[in-house]
Amino acid sequence: MKRLFLTSVAIGLIAASAQAETLVVSSWGGSFRDLIDETIAAKFTEETGVEVEFITGGTIDRLNQANLSKDNPESDVTFTTSHIGWLYRNQGLFEELDMSRIPNAENLVDQARISPSHIGAWAYVYTIGFLPNMLPEGVTFDSWEDLWSPELAGMIALPDFDPSHIIAAAATLEGVGVENWRDATDKLLALRPNIRALYTNDANSQQLLSTGETPVQVILSMNAYHIQSQGLDVELAIPAEGAVLGVDTMGITAGSDKIDLAYQFLNAALDPEVQAQIAEIKKGSPVVSNVELPEELAALPGIFTTPEEWAEQTLVIPDEFRAETIGEWRQWFSENMTAN
Repeated sequence: MKRLFLTSVAIGLIAASAQAETLVVSSWGGSFRDLIDETIAAKFTEETGVEVEFITGGTIDRLNQANLSKDNPESDVTFTTSHIGWLYRNQGLFEELDMSRIPNAENLVDQARISPSHIGAWAYVYTIGFLPNMLPEGVTFDSWEDLWSPELAGMIALPDFDPSHIIAAAATLEGVGVENWRDATDKLLALRPNIRALYTNDANSQQLLSTGETPVQVILSMNAYHIQSQGLDVELAIPAEGAVLGVDTMGITAGSDKIDLAYQFLNAALDPEVQAQIAEIKKGSPVVSNVELPEELAALPGIFTTPEEWAEQTLVIPDEFRAETIGEWRQWFSENMTAN
């Protein structure tokens, strides 16, 4: 009986130890969960021996859940978009980062230093994607202004879940900062005749392109490259004003009891080999400057590897302002751009 008791205790201690040595990451599901698992988590586990578990969900759903579980957080590291990350920070859901504990962050590009509490993991753009064989003759996309060409009447799709990209483009064309976006509403309204559809997610975007219903889209660069890999001839343009930069970010969940491991995870994410893997898989930009990419990958539109490309080919929406204003933008867009 004594031996059985000791065996039970030992098993319990082993189980408790195994449970303690698990890092929980909050992320999107699907291909992005797999991306993190196959690259960052694999590197982290290799270095530490600690396994990674995931909780997944939509961007806003996870923010709401993080608030509900604030006193007993469900995750140790959280991935979210750069602007929603500001909501996490402002609502006390992220730890402030000690950058000295993330050695690989020494090479972090300026555009990925989002706040004192969250930093970039990879970058991408929203820009103009198109089917070249379905463009009217003479139409090019050297500028965002080209989306307003009368020849594109009824041919364009935009994302309905985030109008910030086209709002930023219109404000830039009108010569005002995005903070003064209401001065560009007439410009936005002038685009209505060219809008054929609004897509709800990447799969819907792909469907509209594959059928030719909307041969021109404001599209996520990563999704465009995925569609290319499926055999559809979609091309990307980087307008002279720049493509709208997006950065997916990571932060340490406030109240985590695995702070040291969380810092090691963030450091693994910024390892140059991991960053190169992410760029290869998703066709996004590395967020550290010491990454070497194959020439054909580095040459793709929307992948930035030099300070000049980051500065000259991106249109940046201030993240904290975007977080504060996205609800207002959605409401205006729904009432003025999508209403019949």
